[in-house]
Amino acid sequence: MIYSIDIGTASMKGGFFTRSGSCVAFAKAPIRAEKGNIPPIHEISAFAWLDAFKELTRMLAGQSAAGGLGLHQPIEAIVVSGNGPTIVPVDKSGQPLMNAITWLDRRASAEAAEASEALEYKLDPAYNLPKILWIRNHAPDIYEKTRWFVSCPEYLCAQLSGNYVSFLPAEGFKKIIWDEQALARLFLDAEKFPPFLPPASAVGVLTQPARAEFDLENLAEPGIPIIGSGPDFLAALVGTATIEPGRACDRAGTSEGINLCAAEAELRDSRLLYMPHIIEPYWNISGVISTSGKAVSWIRGTLGLSDLSYDEFFAMAETAQAGARGLLFLPYLSGERAPIWDPAARGAFIGLGLHHGKAEMARAVVESTGFAIRDVVELMEAAGARVDDIRVTGHPASGRVWNQIKADILQKPVRAPEFYQAELVGNTCMALAAMGEFGDMAEASRAIVKTGLVYEPSAGKKALYDELFGLYRESYQALKGIFPRLAGESA
Repeated sequence: MIYSIDIGTASMKGGFFTRSGSCVAFAKAPIRAEKGNIPPIHEISAFAWLDAFKELTRMLAGQSAAGGLGLHQPIEAIVVSGNGPTIVPVDKSGQPLMNAITWLDRRASAEAAEASEALEYKLDPAYNLPKILWIRNHAPDIYEKTRWFVSCPEYLCAQLSGNYVSFLPAEGFKKIIWDEQALARLFLDAEKFPPFLPPASAVGVLTQPARAEFDLENLAEPGIPIIGSGPDFLAALVGTATIEPGRACDRAGTSEGINLCAAEAELRDSRLLYMPHIIEPYWNISGVISTSGKAVSWIRGTLGLSDLSYDEFFAMAETAQAGARGLLFLPYLSGERAPIWDPAARGAFIGLGLHHGKAEMARAVVESTGFAIRDVVELMEAAGARVDDIRVTGHPASGRVWNQIKADILQKPVRAPEFYQAELVGNTCMALAAMGEFGDMAEASRAIVKTGLVYEPSAGKKALYDELFGLYRESYQALKGIFPRLAGESA
């Protein structure tokens, strides 16, 4: 069995997979949130990751025992991916020196501007280097004690193997992670940054102390490989077979990452990210939407609908007509990244009237995520890239209503995978490639990934959503000067 793990923002997912790619056990453990997280601050204790991992292992072990797997199918490898950019400083004994600064944290705006000027290319406050500069500038004692700066999957792999590395998806990613030139220009100590390791590579092997610490003694022998998958979005590309030009992956979750596999990137739009694809020689063109699933969970709580299951919530939203009777929502609840890159942007209902109720408000929020995705996809196409279909992943990908709304707004097929947790499938592909079962990740992906339902767009809704999408874009342009003034900033 392959033990595949993905560290999310609010939960850790894991599964036991066979060498043929079948999931025989799946579980999700909550990650304990920090109290007092107020934008732009967003932290998590690294110990919360370890607690979640222990709980996840216990749940999966229980499923395995109940299913008769037991030691007849021991774990042969552990593979880990995780969210990012999230960074935590650890001391020489591997103890975290402070809470991890997560990908949602935007406190390092001044440091991002400083780094962008020094390096002569733009770095967002969410990236690693601005966060590390913030630690150096505001917590110099912690910076001095730091032995390694690591991400969440790197931290867990180090706890299991004793080895510290930085996952490098491809050479071109160094600019947004770190490289020697950037460290020198920013006067950061190079010895605090672990060596790079490519994806689908062994970080090390499971140690006996880690085997005991994390309740793996009845599941795995010491010495099995600990394999680095890296950032969760790359695992999702492999796990949705977004490995051919024209295929786009929509990672639906707290945020929404749109990643397109493209044959080339000759025309570029500065509002999108262009990085080498994990599968050579292609490019990964991407845009990240900050609060999509988060906006849905927010409106559930705000409307007093938290007692409804997600299926019940979407069934209620479906009772409202397409277009929510002329109600729009801007889902910028924590600023926005692609395509507007505006940390001051905020959410807004536009057109709210007495004739609108909970169903229309819920539908408007759900539709706003489709408009946000279309905003990114249209930029990709305007820059000359081809977008043939959208491959959704994550738990929201199992939602019929949400998938159909996305298909109707985008006017493109939306493909749901047979197994929705694509990061775990992608991790398994990487582990099997690292173990020599397949020649490479692409070969493993083609063999293992299977498509489930396909949602075709409704031609009858095209005109309505074209008009509303235009108004969605106009609404932000009309309001963008007001948002910073509401926050007490200068426009």
